[in-house]
Amino acid sequence: MRRGYITVFLSLSLTLILSLVFTVIEGARISAIRMKFECVADIGMNSVLAEYHRELLEQYDLLFVDTAYGGSHPDIGNTEAHLKDYIQKNLRTTGKGGRNVRDFLDMNMQAAEITAYSIASDQEGAVLKRQVTDYMADYPLGAVLEKISLHVGKVQEYGLESRDIDGERQQYEAQIEEIGLPEKEVEKGKFEKVPLDNPADAANATRSSGVLNLVLDNPSNVSAVKVNTGEYISHRARIQGTGLSAEAAEISGQPNELVFEAYLFEKFGYYGQELDKSLMKYQIEYILAGQDTDWQNLEQTAKRLLRWREAANVLYILSDTAKVAEAEAMAMALAAVTLLPALAEPVKYTILFAWAYVESLQDVKTLLSGGRVPLFKTAADWKTGINSIKNVRGSLTEDKGGNGLNYKEYLQIMLFLQDKSDRTYRAMDIMEMDIRRTPGNARFRLDGCFDTYEARLSVASGFGYVYEMTRKYGFY
Repeated sequence: MRRGYITVFLSLSLTLILSLVFTVIEGARISAIRMKFECVADIGMNSVLAEYHRELLEQYDLLFVDTAYGGSHPDIGNTEAHLKDYIQKNLRTTGKGGRNVRDFLDMNMQAAEITAYSIASDQEGAVLKRQVTDYMADYPLGAVLEKISLHVGKVQEYGLESRDIDGERQQYEAQIEEIGLPEKEVEKGKFEKVPLDNPADAANATRSSGVLNLVLDNPSNVSAVKVNTGEYISHRARIQGTGLSAEAAEISGQPNELVFEAYLFEKFGYYGQELDKSLMKYQIEYILAGQDTDWQNLEQTAKRLLRWREAANVLYILSDTAKVAEAEAMAMALAAVTLLPALAEPVKYTILFAWAYVESLQDVKTLLSGGRVPLFKTAADWKTGINSIKNVRGSLTEDKGGNGLNYKEYLQIMLFLQDKSDRTYRAMDIMEMDIRRTPGNARFRLDGCFDTYEARLSVASGFGYVYEMTRKYGFY
């Protein structure tokens, strides 16, 4: 009988012990599933970020993942497939012959859904500029800001950008037309107007020639590159993400526009400082003008420079009594020929405006030659004489010296005044142009690239368990 008691006791004990053992084993399985899920989620999401675009990093020090993966159709669904594949490969045990083997956890990936992602062009490029701010964290912003702000303040205060010099000049020309010129009889019954021979007319006749044709010794050396701007991000419909990540913005701070401008001058070329890697050679000029050829971008920038210089030079020449006296003497001599003293005053001003124009052409030539020109001149800075208006082309000389601002510094002022949205998207155009020149990136798009993303993941175990989690990863 005792043996029977012992057998029953052991059976009952083993039942309790095995229940405890199986419970512990199942608890271990549950904990292991959760832990492995955490680990493979980290591995998978970091693996996605490890596929950052190499050329974008090399050329522009930016970390983004291209959802086209070298193809022509960027789609966040491609990234979801990559993420799911990475996680699945780390969940399953592979046996001989490459077959998946059922293990203690028997886990399979169920779903990988990317629920949020920050595209480079989101919020007018705020995502891209946030990375630029990080990259330029050590840039000496204070000194640059003070210098550019001072120059911009002067440009705005004296209306260099807004003053209508052409309109003012044309008012004086209209006054001459109203007064009219006397006629003289050249043949019996035939009369002709007495010619005024205003030298300002010779100078003004060159205005239609184009600035580059006037100030460059060899205009044929200007880059002839032409692009189809419709292919780039500023001109096409853009893929939209979910905007700048709150976590990234909190860590990096809000994008700084002045830092972004400094970054553009570090990474992009311009006339006189062209980059070998670039498609368009005058990249800063493209950002300013947005035209489809290097010639047009440089021409538009040179025209704007000429307008600024002409406004500044008119301000100065009208205050210089010696130069005003020279113009007055020339105007009075012309008026004496016509026997119309009333012409002297408007002719004087047309001569002064023409002189300022020729001086401005000289300024642009100096800047494009690598020299310096102050925003506002003194008598010592003035280069041309009054007779230069009679022979504009012959009076312009190459000058690589001088004091004041150089071409880059004038470009910095222009870029600071540029519309923020245009500046950003045209800069991204340039990035796309140059990345597309590299192998395997012929259809690269910045609006197909993200730097932070959030994913909702779920796994199932063959033992009847299903787990979900949401994780956010990115370059910050």
